This record gives sequence, C-alpha cells and structure tokens, in this order.
Amino acid sequence: MEVFLVHPGGPFWAKKDAGAWSIPKGEFDTEEDPASAAKREFKEETGIDVPKGDMTGLGVIKASSSKMIHSWAIQADVDPKHVKSNVFDMEWPPKSGQSQQFPEVDKAAWFPLAAAKTKIVKGQVALLEKLAELTGADLDAGPPATTTAKPAKKPTAPDGQVSLF
Repeated sequence: MEVFLVHPGGPFWAKKDAGAWSIPKGEFDTEEDPASAAKREFKEETGIDVPKGDMTGLGVIKASSSKMIHSWAIQADVDPKHVKSNVFDMEWPPKSGQSQQFPEVDKAAWFPLAAAKTKIVKGQVALLEKLAELTGADLDAGPPATTTAKPAKKPTAPDGQVSLF
C-alpha cells in the first residue's frame, strides 16, 4: 500500500525530509462540515479535486501542535506531477521588512506505508496506524524510506494507493 503525502513549502522546510511530510490539511471554522473542509484544503494545497470514490473516515487525532485533525482516506489515482499549491506571504529573510510568497506545498509523492511512517510528521503517524488497522496492512513492512521522494509518476497500481486528507 502507498499513501500520498505533501511536503510543506517555504524556507523553514526546504532542507527537511524525514518527519516533515504531511497529509493535505488545513483549518476550518465551526460552521463548516469537516469533510467539506478536508476536500477544500486538499484542493487548495494540491490544486487537484479530491478524486471520486468512497471516503473512509480515519477519525480525529490530536496533533503535536494540539490541533485536532479530522481525516479521511480514499483509494485514488493522484498524479504528483500535477500538484500546484496555493501560496502564502511571509517576511523573508527574517526582520528584513521584505515580504515573499512561498507555496504552501512544494512537492507531493506516493510512499509505501513503512516509508510514509518515517516521512510524515510525528503527530500524524497515528493516521497511518489507523489506516493500517482498517486495511490490515503492515505499517512496518516494506522498503525503508530513502532521503528523497519517489519520482513523480502516474500510479501503476491504483488498488494499492490511498490518499489521506
């Protein structure tokens, strides 16, 4: 099984890899349905609509930042080459008074479940554990994570690929 993860953009994350990747996610207010917010955030961070299919709820986890993450999984074919994120403004360099734009997500990739466990931020490992529990997959089996993302390509085994959001 492989999972689709995104890498945050901006200068703070530029040279980080292990423990830096995430599911596409974002904040929502109390009036917005969590599933609708997740779909909106997936689109904002990737430029791609959530593929059609059955969404499987993975529940809610508390991230290390104390934020609550509502998440879903869907068996899907998402091509990382087509990811085009929205941007954010940030003062850069620090204390320069200059504002620069950076992509919220600078890259995306598919990772085998075991590799995803080393790539994803520590606070989101529980999402992979829930996915493995629901599917019967072995979270620790498979090839070890490498220091670089798998080259972007069209998934060749859609039955084994799951996008989390």
